[in-house]
Amino acid sequence: MSQKDKEPSFGLLIFSISLAIFMSALDGTIVNIALPTISESFDLSSSTVSWVATMYLLVLAGCVLIFGKIADVIGFKRVFISGFILFTLGSLACGILPGLLDSFYLLVGFRAFQAVGGAMITSIAPAMVTAFIPMERKGKAMGIIMTFAALGTAIGPSVGGILTQYLSWEWIFFINIPIGIFAVILGSIVIPTSVHTSLGTGFDKKGAFLIFLGMAMLLFGFSEGTVLGWSNPVIIGSLVLALVSLGLFIWHELGYVDPLLDIRLFKNRNFLFLNLIFALVFFSFSGINYLLPFYLEYVSGYIPADAGMILTSLSAAMMISGLIAGMLFNRTGGKKLAIIAAVIITTGYFLITHLRADTPTAYVVLCLVFIGLGLGMMVSPVTNMIMISTPRKKSGMVSSVTSLARFAPMTIGIAFYNIIFIEGMVAIATHYGVTNSAPVTIQYEVLAAGFDISFLASFIIGIIIFILTLIVRDEVHPDYQDGDMNKEMPLVV
Repeated sequence: MSQKDKEPSFGLLIFSISLAIFMSALDGTIVNIALPTISESFDLSSSTVSWVATMYLLVLAGCVLIFGKIADVIGFKRVFISGFILFTLGSLACGILPGLLDSFYLLVGFRAFQAVGGAMITSIAPAMVTAFIPMERKGKAMGIIMTFAALGTAIGPSVGGILTQYLSWEWIFFINIPIGIFAVILGSIVIPTSVHTSLGTGFDKKGAFLIFLGMAMLLFGFSEGTVLGWSNPVIIGSLVLALVSLGLFIWHELGYVDPLLDIRLFKNRNFLFLNLIFALVFFSFSGINYLLPFYLEYVSGYIPADAGMILTSLSAAMMISGLIAGMLFNRTGGKKLAIIAAVIITTGYFLITHLRADTPTAYVVLCLVFIGLGLGMMVSPVTNMIMISTPRKKSGMVSSVTSLARFAPMTIGIAFYNIIFIEGMVAIATHYGVTNSAPVTIQYEVLAAGFDISFLASFIIGIIIFILTLIVRDEVHPDYQDGDMNKEMPLVV
Protein backbone atom coordinates (compact mmCIF):
# COMPACT_ATOMS: atom_id res chain seq x y z
CA MET A 1 0.00 0.00 0.00
CA SER A 2 1.53 3.33 -0.99
CA GLN A 3 1.53 6.54 1.00
CA LYS A 4 -0.85 8.03 -1.50
CA ASP A 5 -3.28 5.14 -1.08
CA LYS A 6 -3.31 5.69 2.67
CA GLU A 7 -3.75 9.45 2.46
CA PRO A 8 -7.58 9.60 2.30
CA SER A 9 -7.94 7.44 5.41
CA PHE A 10 -5.94 9.64 7.79
CA GLY A 11 -8.98 11.64 8.91
CA LEU A 12 -11.05 8.52 9.55
CA LEU A 13 -8.10 6.84 11.27
CA ILE A 14 -7.68 9.78 13.65
CA PHE A 15 -11.43 9.76 14.28
CA SER A 16 -11.32 6.02 15.04
CA ILE A 17 -8.53 6.51 17.59
CA SER A 18 -10.36 9.53 19.04
CA LEU A 19 -13.43 7.39 19.68
CA ALA A 20 -11.37 5.17 21.97
CA ILE A 21 -10.15 8.11 24.04
CA PHE A 22 -13.63 9.66 24.02
CA MET A 23 -15.27 6.50 25.34
CA SER A 24 -12.63 6.11 28.02
CA ALA A 25 -13.08 9.71 29.20
CA LEU A 26 -16.87 9.50 28.99
CA ASP A 27 -16.99 6.26 30.97
CA GLY A 28 -14.77 7.78 33.62
CA THR A 29 -17.27 10.53 34.43
CA ILE A 30 -20.66 9.24 33.31
CA VAL A 31 -20.79 6.40 35.85
CA ASN A 32 -20.03 8.43 38.99
CA ILE A 33 -23.08 10.62 38.57
CA ALA A 34 -25.32 7.52 38.65
CA LEU A 35 -23.81 5.93 41.77
CA PRO A 36 -26.43 7.36 44.19
CA THR A 37 -29.23 5.96 42.02
CA ILE A 38 -27.51 2.57 41.76
CA SER A 39 -27.11 2.65 45.54
CA GLU A 40 -30.85 3.13 45.98
CA SER A 41 -31.66 0.48 43.37
CA PHE A 42 -29.71 -2.23 45.21
CA ASP A 43 -30.18 -0.75 48.72
CA LEU A 44 -26.45 -0.35 49.33
CA SER A 45 -24.23 2.05 51.24
CA SER A 46 -22.23 4.69 49.39
CA SER A 47 -18.95 2.94 50.20
CA THR A 48 -20.21 -0.37 48.79
CA VAL A 49 -21.64 1.08 45.58
CA SER A 50 -18.36 2.87 44.93
CA TRP A 51 -16.98 -0.51 43.84
CA VAL A 52 -18.73 0.05 40.51
CA ALA A 53 -16.11 2.70 39.83
CA THR A 54 -13.28 1.20 41.88
CA MET A 55 -13.34 -2.22 40.20
CA TYR A 56 -13.09 -0.67 36.74
CA LEU A 57 -10.10 1.39 37.84
CA LEU A 58 -8.28 -1.51 39.51
CA VAL A 59 -8.56 -3.83 36.50
CA LEU A 60 -7.69 -1.03 34.08
CA ALA A 61 -4.57 -0.15 36.09
CA GLY A 62 -3.44 -3.75 36.20
CA CYS A 63 -3.95 -4.38 32.48
CA VAL A 64 -2.72 -1.36 30.53
CA LEU A 65 0.97 -2.33 30.52
CA ILE A 66 0.08 -5.91 29.62
CA PHE A 67 -1.90 -4.94 26.53
CA GLY A 68 0.66 -2.35 25.49
CA LYS A 69 3.21 -5.15 25.21
CA ILE A 70 0.75 -7.53 23.53
CA ALA A 71 0.00 -4.87 20.90
CA ASP A 72 3.70 -4.63 20.06
CA VAL A 73 3.68 -8.38 19.43
CA ILE A 74 0.39 -9.11 17.62
CA GLY A 75 -0.32 -5.69 16.14
CA PHE A 76 -2.43 -2.69 17.15
CA LYS A 77 -5.46 -3.49 15.04
CA ARG A 78 -6.17 -6.84 16.69
CA VAL A 79 -5.89 -5.40 20.19
CA PHE A 80 -7.91 -2.29 19.31
CA ILE A 81 -10.80 -4.13 17.66
CA SER A 82 -10.86 -6.87 20.31
CA GLY A 83 -10.84 -4.22 23.04
CA PHE A 84 -13.85 -2.42 21.58
CA ILE A 85 -15.73 -5.72 21.26
CA LEU A 86 -15.06 -6.64 24.90
CA PHE A 87 -15.91 -3.13 26.08
CA THR A 88 -19.19 -3.14 24.17
CA LEU A 89 -20.18 -6.62 25.37
CA GLY A 90 -19.28 -5.62 28.92
CA SER A 91 -21.44 -2.51 28.63
CA LEU A 92 -24.36 -4.60 27.37
CA ALA A 93 -23.96 -7.06 30.24
CA CYS A 94 -23.72 -4.24 32.83
CA GLY A 95 -26.94 -2.72 31.50
CA ILE A 96 -29.03 -5.91 31.36
CA LEU A 97 -27.98 -8.69 33.71
CA PRO A 98 -27.52 -7.00 37.15
CA GLY A 99 -31.01 -5.47 37.07
CA LEU A 100 -32.59 -8.58 35.54
CA LEU A 101 -31.11 -10.90 38.18
CA ASP A 102 -31.11 -8.29 40.97
CA SER A 103 -27.39 -8.80 41.63
CA PHE A 104 -25.01 -5.96 42.45
CA TYR A 105 -22.08 -8.38 42.35
CA LEU A 106 -22.82 -9.14 38.71
CA LEU A 107 -22.55 -5.42 37.99
CA VAL A 108 -19.13 -5.27 39.67
CA GLY A 109 -18.00 -8.42 37.85
CA PHE A 110 -19.02 -7.15 34.44
CA ARG A 111 -17.38 -3.80 35.18
CA ALA A 112 -14.15 -5.78 35.56
CA PHE A 113 -14.84 -7.44 32.20
CA GLN A 114 -15.56 -4.04 30.66
CA ALA A 115 -12.30 -2.71 32.12
CA VAL A 116 -10.27 -5.35 30.25
CA GLY A 117 -11.66 -3.98 26.99
CA GLY A 118 -11.10 -0.43 28.19
CA ALA A 119 -7.45 -1.19 28.94
CA MET A 120 -6.99 -2.63 25.45
CA ILE A 121 -8.29 0.45 23.63
CA THR A 122 -6.84 3.18 25.84
CA SER A 123 -3.37 1.70 26.30
CA ILE A 124 -2.46 1.83 22.60
CA ALA A 125 -4.24 4.93 21.29
CA PRO A 126 -1.13 7.20 21.41
CA ALA A 127 0.96 4.40 19.91
CA MET A 128 -1.38 4.18 16.92
CA VAL A 129 -0.82 7.87 16.21
CA THR A 130 2.94 7.29 16.39
CA ALA A 131 2.75 4.19 14.17
CA PHE A 132 0.33 5.23 11.44
CA ILE A 133 0.30 9.03 11.21
CA PRO A 134 3.13 10.83 9.32
CA MET A 135 5.55 12.86 11.42
CA GLU A 136 4.30 16.21 10.15
CA ARG A 137 0.74 15.35 11.20
CA LYS A 138 1.37 13.73 14.59
CA GLY A 139 0.99 16.97 16.54
CA LYS A 140 -2.34 17.89 14.98
CA ALA A 141 -3.61 14.30 15.33
CA MET A 142 -2.73 14.18 19.03
CA GLY A 143 -4.38 17.56 19.53
CA ILE A 144 -7.63 16.29 18.00
CA ILE A 145 -7.52 13.14 20.13
CA MET A 146 -6.96 15.12 23.34
CA THR A 147 -9.88 17.35 22.35
CA PHE A 148 -12.13 14.29 22.18
CA ALA A 149 -10.83 13.30 25.63
CA ALA A 150 -11.78 16.69 27.04
CA LEU A 151 -15.18 16.48 25.34
CA GLY A 152 -15.87 13.08 26.91
CA THR A 153 -14.89 14.38 30.33
CA ALA A 154 -17.00 17.51 29.91
CA ILE A 155 -20.26 15.93 28.79
CA GLY A 156 -20.02 12.80 30.95
CA PRO A 157 -21.74 14.19 34.07
CA SER A 158 -24.52 15.97 32.18
CA VAL A 159 -25.24 13.03 29.86
CA GLY A 160 -25.13 10.62 32.78
CA GLY A 161 -27.47 12.82 34.80
CA ILE A 162 -29.99 13.11 31.96
CA LEU A 163 -29.97 9.37 31.22
CA THR A 164 -30.27 8.44 34.89
CA GLN A 165 -33.04 10.93 35.62
CA TYR A 166 -35.23 10.45 32.55
CA LEU A 167 -34.54 6.79 31.65
CA SER A 168 -32.64 4.63 34.15
CA TRP A 169 -29.10 4.07 35.40
CA GLU A 170 -28.71 1.13 32.99
CA TRP A 171 -28.62 3.61 30.09
CA ILE A 172 -25.21 4.93 31.16
CA PHE A 173 -23.96 1.56 29.87
CA PHE A 174 -26.35 1.19 26.93
CA ILE A 175 -25.05 4.44 25.42
CA ASN A 176 -21.67 2.72 24.88
CA ILE A 177 -23.18 0.03 22.64
CA PRO A 178 -23.92 2.00 19.42
CA ILE A 179 -20.62 3.88 19.79
CA GLY A 180 -18.77 0.60 20.26
CA ILE A 181 -20.40 -1.09 17.28
CA PHE A 182 -19.62 1.90 15.06
CA ALA A 183 -16.03 1.98 16.34
CA VAL A 184 -15.50 -1.72 15.56
CA ILE A 185 -16.82 -1.32 12.01
CA LEU A 186 -14.83 1.87 11.39
CA GLY A 187 -11.65 0.47 12.93
CA SER A 188 -11.89 -2.69 10.84
CA ILE A 189 -11.94 -0.56 7.70
CA VAL A 190 -9.45 2.25 8.39
CA ILE A 191 -6.84 0.85 10.80
CA PRO A 192 -3.86 -0.65 8.92
CA THR A 193 -2.76 -4.16 9.83
CA SER A 194 0.78 -3.89 11.16
CA VAL A 195 3.34 -6.62 10.72
CA HIS A 196 3.81 -8.04 14.20
CA THR A 197 7.14 -8.76 15.79
CA SER A 198 8.48 -12.04 17.10
CA LEU A 199 7.34 -13.15 20.53
CA GLY A 200 10.98 -13.76 21.42
CA THR A 201 11.34 -15.73 24.64
CA GLY A 202 7.59 -15.90 25.18
CA PHE A 203 5.07 -13.64 26.86
CA ASP A 204 6.25 -12.35 30.23
CA LYS A 205 3.59 -14.05 32.38
CA LYS A 206 5.35 -13.47 35.67
CA GLY A 207 5.81 -9.80 34.91
CA ALA A 208 2.16 -9.51 33.89
CA PHE A 209 1.03 -11.07 37.18
CA LEU A 210 3.30 -8.87 39.30
CA ILE A 211 2.32 -5.59 37.61
CA PHE A 212 -1.38 -6.46 37.71
CA LEU A 213 -1.22 -7.33 41.41
CA GLY A 214 1.00 -4.37 42.29
CA MET A 215 -1.02 -1.69 40.49
CA ALA A 216 -4.38 -3.11 41.60
CA MET A 217 -3.31 -3.23 45.27
CA LEU A 218 -1.71 0.21 45.09
CA LEU A 219 -4.82 1.89 43.72
CA PHE A 220 -7.08 -0.12 46.05
CA GLY A 221 -5.08 1.07 49.04
CA PHE A 222 -5.21 4.72 48.04
CA SER A 223 -8.83 4.72 46.86
CA GLU A 224 -10.18 2.92 49.95
CA GLY A 225 -7.78 4.38 52.53
CA THR A 226 -9.95 7.43 53.13
CA VAL A 227 -13.00 5.17 53.58
CA LEU A 228 -11.60 2.37 55.75
CA GLY A 229 -8.91 4.43 57.48
CA TRP A 230 -5.18 4.49 56.79
CA SER A 231 -4.42 2.39 59.87
CA ASN A 232 -6.82 -0.35 58.78
CA PRO A 233 -4.93 -3.69 58.44
CA VAL A 234 -6.52 -4.26 55.01
CA ILE A 235 -5.19 -0.93 53.70
CA ILE A 236 -1.75 -1.41 55.24
CA GLY A 237 -1.59 -4.95 53.88
CA SER A 238 -2.63 -3.89 50.37
CA LEU A 239 -0.03 -1.11 50.25
CA VAL A 240 2.73 -3.39 51.54
CA LEU A 241 1.74 -6.04 48.99
CA ALA A 242 1.76 -3.38 46.27
CA LEU A 243 5.28 -2.23 47.15
CA VAL A 244 6.59 -5.81 47.29
CA SER A 245 4.90 -6.75 43.99
CA LEU A 246 6.12 -3.63 42.17
CA GLY A 247 9.63 -4.11 43.56
CA LEU A 248 9.69 -7.72 42.37
CA PHE A 249 8.31 -6.57 39.01
CA ILE A 250 11.17 -4.12 38.49
CA TRP A 251 13.76 -6.72 39.53
CA HIS A 252 12.21 -9.34 37.24
CA GLU A 253 11.94 -6.98 34.25
CA LEU A 254 15.59 -5.95 34.51
CA GLY A 255 16.64 -9.56 34.10
CA TYR A 256 14.09 -10.67 31.49
CA VAL A 257 15.13 -10.82 27.83
CA ASP A 258 11.83 -9.57 26.38
CA PRO A 259 10.28 -7.59 29.28
CA LEU A 260 6.72 -6.39 29.61
CA LEU A 261 8.16 -2.97 30.46
CA ASP A 262 11.69 -2.03 29.51
CA ILE A 263 12.79 -0.37 32.77
CA ARG A 264 16.00 0.76 31.09
CA LEU A 265 14.02 3.32 29.12
CA PHE A 266 13.87 5.37 32.31
CA LYS A 267 17.67 5.61 32.35
CA ASN A 268 17.14 8.24 29.68
CA ARG A 269 16.71 11.35 31.82
CA ASN A 270 14.59 13.07 29.20
CA PHE A 271 12.16 10.14 29.01
CA LEU A 272 11.99 9.97 32.80
CA PHE A 273 11.32 13.70 33.24
CA LEU A 274 8.69 13.78 30.48
CA ASN A 275 6.76 10.98 32.18
CA LEU A 276 7.20 12.72 35.53
CA ILE A 277 5.70 15.91 34.06
CA PHE A 278 2.78 13.89 32.72
CA ALA A 279 2.17 12.23 36.09
CA LEU A 280 2.47 15.47 38.10
CA VAL A 281 0.08 17.31 35.79
CA PHE A 282 -2.67 14.75 36.36
CA PHE A 283 -1.77 14.36 40.04
CA SER A 284 -2.17 18.09 40.72
CA PHE A 285 -5.23 18.39 38.51
CA SER A 286 -6.93 15.55 40.38
CA GLY A 287 -6.93 17.60 43.57
CA ILE A 288 -8.48 20.63 41.88
CA ASN A 289 -11.02 18.49 40.05
CA TYR A 290 -11.97 16.65 43.26
CA LEU A 291 -12.16 19.58 45.66
CA LEU A 292 -13.62 22.39 43.54
CA PRO A 293 -17.21 21.03 43.41
CA PHE A 294 -17.24 20.90 47.23
CA TYR A 295 -15.74 24.39 47.43
CA LEU A 296 -18.27 25.88 45.05
CA GLU A 297 -21.21 24.31 46.87
CA TYR A 298 -20.17 24.43 50.54
CA VAL A 299 -18.10 27.63 50.70
CA SER A 300 -19.33 29.73 47.78
CA GLY A 301 -22.94 28.53 48.04
CA TYR A 302 -23.59 27.56 44.41
CA ILE A 303 -26.31 25.03 43.70
CA PRO A 304 -25.05 21.80 42.06
CA ALA A 305 -26.38 22.73 38.60
CA ASP A 306 -24.58 26.08 38.62
CA ALA A 307 -21.39 24.50 40.01
CA GLY A 308 -21.45 21.97 37.17
CA MET A 309 -21.81 24.71 34.56
CA ILE A 310 -18.88 26.61 36.06
CA LEU A 311 -16.67 23.51 35.99
CA THR A 312 -17.50 22.94 32.32
CA SER A 313 -15.43 26.02 31.46
CA LEU A 314 -12.28 24.02 32.26
CA SER A 315 -13.08 21.30 29.73
CA ALA A 316 -14.04 23.88 27.10
CA ALA A 317 -10.72 25.68 27.52
CA MET A 318 -8.89 22.36 27.38
CA MET A 319 -10.53 21.48 24.06
CA ILE A 320 -9.55 24.81 22.50
CA SER A 321 -5.92 24.76 23.65
CA GLY A 322 -5.57 21.07 22.72
CA LEU A 323 -6.40 21.86 19.11
CA ILE A 324 -4.06 24.88 19.11
CA ALA A 325 -1.21 22.85 20.60
CA GLY A 326 -1.72 20.13 18.01
CA MET A 327 -1.45 22.62 15.16
CA LEU A 328 1.66 24.28 16.62
CA PHE A 329 3.60 21.17 17.67
CA ASN A 330 5.43 20.53 14.42
CA ARG A 331 6.16 24.22 14.00
CA THR A 332 7.45 25.09 17.48
CA GLY A 333 8.41 21.76 19.01
CA GLY A 334 7.03 20.30 22.20
CA LYS A 335 9.38 21.95 24.71
CA LYS A 336 8.25 25.53 24.02
CA LEU A 337 4.59 24.52 24.22
CA ALA A 338 5.23 22.62 27.46
CA ILE A 339 6.94 25.65 29.04
CA ILE A 340 4.07 27.95 28.04
CA ALA A 341 1.56 25.38 29.30
CA ALA A 342 3.38 25.09 32.63
CA VAL A 343 3.28 28.86 33.09
CA ILE A 344 -0.45 28.94 32.32
CA ILE A 345 -1.26 26.01 34.62
CA THR A 346 0.80 27.45 37.49
CA THR A 347 -0.88 30.82 37.03
CA GLY A 348 -4.26 29.13 37.26
CA TYR A 349 -3.19 27.28 40.42
CA PHE A 350 -1.94 30.57 41.92
CA LEU A 351 -5.18 32.37 41.11
CA ILE A 352 -7.26 29.60 42.64
CA THR A 353 -5.47 29.96 45.98
CA HIS A 354 -7.23 33.34 46.29
CA LEU A 355 -10.78 32.02 46.14
CA ARG A 356 -13.07 33.28 48.87
CA ALA A 357 -16.75 32.86 49.69
CA ASP A 358 -17.58 36.18 48.01
CA THR A 359 -15.35 35.61 44.97
CA PRO A 360 -17.23 36.62 41.77
CA THR A 361 -18.21 33.83 39.40
CA ALA A 362 -16.18 35.44 36.63
CA TYR A 363 -13.00 35.05 38.72
CA VAL A 364 -13.72 31.36 39.36
CA VAL A 365 -14.27 30.80 35.64
CA LEU A 366 -11.02 32.68 34.89
CA CYS A 367 -9.10 30.30 37.18
CA LEU A 368 -10.62 27.27 35.48
CA VAL A 369 -9.95 28.66 32.00
CA PHE A 370 -6.27 29.13 32.86
CA ILE A 371 -6.01 25.57 34.20
CA GLY A 372 -7.91 24.14 31.21
CA LEU A 373 -5.82 26.06 28.68
CA GLY A 374 -2.64 24.86 30.36
CA LEU A 375 -3.78 21.24 30.50
CA GLY A 376 -4.80 21.16 26.85
CA MET A 377 -1.53 22.76 25.77
CA MET A 378 0.54 20.39 27.94
CA VAL A 379 -0.94 16.93 27.42
CA SER A 380 -0.79 16.72 23.64
CA PRO A 381 2.83 17.91 23.15
CA VAL A 382 4.21 15.91 26.09
CA THR A 383 2.47 12.75 24.86
CA ASN A 384 4.03 13.25 21.44
CA MET A 385 7.45 13.98 22.94
CA ILE A 386 7.32 10.75 24.95
CA MET A 387 6.19 8.64 22.01
CA ILE A 388 8.71 9.88 19.40
CA SER A 389 11.67 9.71 21.81
CA THR A 390 11.59 5.89 21.92
CA PRO A 391 12.06 3.11 19.34
CA ARG A 392 9.09 2.45 17.06
CA LYS A 393 9.00 -1.24 18.00
CA LYS A 394 8.28 -0.27 21.62
CA SER A 395 5.51 2.22 20.87
CA GLY A 396 2.77 -0.01 22.31
CA MET A 397 4.68 -0.43 25.55
CA VAL A 398 5.41 3.29 25.85
CA SER A 399 1.82 4.19 24.98
CA SER A 400 0.58 2.04 27.85
CA VAL A 401 2.99 3.83 30.18
CA THR A 402 1.43 7.20 29.27
CA SER A 403 -2.03 5.75 29.91
CA LEU A 404 -0.92 4.51 33.32
CA ALA A 405 0.72 7.87 34.06
CA ARG A 406 -2.61 9.54 33.31
CA PHE A 407 -5.09 7.83 35.64
CA ALA A 408 -2.96 6.22 38.39
CA PRO A 409 -1.71 9.62 39.66
CA MET A 410 -5.27 10.94 39.56
CA THR A 411 -6.47 8.17 41.89
CA ILE A 412 -3.53 8.58 44.25
CA GLY A 413 -3.87 12.36 44.00
CA ILE A 414 -7.47 12.33 45.21
CA ALA A 415 -6.41 10.45 48.35
CA PHE A 416 -3.43 12.80 48.82
CA TYR A 417 -5.55 15.94 48.54
CA ASN A 418 -8.20 14.49 50.80
CA ILE A 419 -5.55 14.00 53.48
CA ILE A 420 -4.24 17.56 53.04
CA PHE A 421 -7.78 18.92 53.15
CA ILE A 422 -8.70 17.10 56.37
CA GLU A 423 -5.39 17.66 58.15
CA GLY A 424 -5.43 21.31 57.10
CA MET A 425 -8.82 21.82 58.73
CA VAL A 426 -7.66 20.05 61.91
CA ALA A 427 -4.47 22.13 62.08
CA ILE A 428 -6.32 25.41 61.61
CA ALA A 429 -8.99 24.52 64.16
CA THR A 430 -6.41 23.40 66.72
CA HIS A 431 -3.65 25.98 66.44
CA TYR A 432 -5.28 29.21 65.28
CA GLY A 433 -8.15 29.61 67.67
CA VAL A 434 -10.94 28.99 65.23
CA THR A 435 -12.96 27.42 68.02
CA ASN A 436 -12.95 30.81 69.76
CA SER A 437 -14.79 32.40 66.85
CA ALA A 438 -18.51 32.92 66.62
CA PRO A 439 -20.25 29.60 65.85
CA VAL A 440 -21.70 30.95 62.63
CA THR A 441 -18.20 31.51 61.18
CA ILE A 442 -16.50 28.34 62.40
CA GLN A 443 -17.67 26.12 59.55
CA TYR A 444 -16.67 28.62 56.89
CA GLU A 445 -13.22 29.38 58.40
CA VAL A 446 -12.31 25.72 58.87
CA LEU A 447 -13.53 24.67 55.43
CA ALA A 448 -11.86 27.61 53.70
CA ALA A 449 -8.56 26.86 55.44
CA GLY A 450 -8.62 23.24 54.31
CA PHE A 451 -9.27 24.29 50.73
CA ASP A 452 -6.58 27.00 50.82
CA ILE A 453 -3.88 24.57 51.93
CA SER A 454 -4.95 22.01 49.32
CA PHE A 455 -4.94 24.55 46.49
CA LEU A 456 -1.51 25.77 47.66
CA ALA A 457 -0.22 22.20 47.16
CA SER A 458 -1.25 22.34 43.50
CA PHE A 459 0.54 25.67 43.08
CA ILE A 460 3.76 24.20 44.50
CA ILE A 461 3.47 21.19 42.19
CA GLY A 462 2.86 23.62 39.32
CA ILE A 463 6.23 25.26 40.04
CA ILE A 464 7.92 21.83 39.98
CA ILE A 465 6.27 21.07 36.62
CA PHE A 466 7.54 24.39 35.24
CA ILE A 467 11.12 23.60 36.35
CA LEU A 468 10.93 20.18 34.70
CA THR A 469 9.75 21.70 31.40
CA LEU A 470 12.90 23.83 31.38
CA ILE A 471 15.04 20.71 31.76
CA VAL A 472 13.45 18.43 29.13
CA ARG A 473 14.32 18.70 25.45
CA ASP A 474 12.84 17.86 22.08
CA GLU A 475 14.36 14.47 21.36
CA VAL A 476 13.42 12.46 18.28
CA HIS A 477 14.46 8.83 18.02
CA PRO A 478 16.28 7.84 14.79
CA ASP A 479 13.21 5.78 13.80
CA TYR A 480 11.42 9.09 13.13
CA GLN A 481 14.29 11.14 11.72
CA ASP A 482 15.49 11.97 8.24
CA GLY A 483 14.45 9.36 5.72
CA ASP A 484 12.38 7.56 8.31
CA MET A 485 10.41 10.63 9.31
CA ASN A 486 7.43 9.82 7.15
CA LYS A 487 8.05 6.12 7.02
CA GLU A 488 5.23 4.41 8.83
CA MET A 489 4.99 0.95 10.31
CA PRO A 490 5.00 -1.81 7.66
CA LEU A 491 1.51 -2.63 6.45
CA VAL A 492 -0.13 -5.78 5.24
CA VAL A 493 -2.21 -5.10 2.16
